[in-house]
Amino acid sequence: MESKKNRIATVERKTGETQISLTLNLDGSGICDVKNPIGFFDHMLRSFCKHGLFDLSGSIQGDLNVDQHHTIEDTGIVLGMCFAKALGDCAGIFRSGSFLYPMDESLLRAAVDFGGRPYLVCEAKLTGIPLVSSDENGKEYSFQTDCFEDFWNGFVQNAKCNLHLDTLRGRSDHHKIEGLFKAAARAIRSAVEIDPRRGGQVPSTKGIIV
Repeated sequence: MESKKNRIATVERKTGETQISLTLNLDGSGICDVKNPIGFFDHMLRSFCKHGLFDLSGSIQGDLNVDQHHTIEDTGIVLGMCFAKALGDCAGIFRSGSFLYPMDESLLRAAVDFGGRPYLVCEAKLTGIPLVSSDENGKEYSFQTDCFEDFWNGFVQNAKCNLHLDTLRGRSDHHKIEGLFKAAARAIRSAVEIDPRRGGQVPSTKGIIV
């Protein structure tokens, strides 16, 4: 059986717009310890880790005075790079996975293949209206829902996987986004798990993931 040891990766990315550093453990216990300035996005990353049993730590900074796009998309880029680095040649993994996740009135589906060919199909059916919340002091916070697809596009391009995200039904953008993060986490978890029957071989008839 292929060992799970050392499936850990750290990636730092600094640009004129963002400064992001993440450490990912594929074989963790669901702990997310990331300094994240966007409240709802922090909740999504925590949900992703909890349901995928990934450990993620680090910090996220970006030009939020412009908008949330750069910060959220670049986090997807760095997280995708972490997955690619931790998986290496993908030897021994299941490679693909899918999950159907119900969340109240919403039903969400994710399917992923770490086959080396980046492609995103995102049919989230979001309204595009920002989610707005406030703290006990009345200070308002928001999440730009149009950045959801930007995050996952950055992820697939750098994780070198193809990912399909679909809202089958639903009303609440909050439920759609959160359910899709959880569905993606479970699908990705299934895909990157070590297959005990594969004997450490690369899961491709080509003998290599490209």
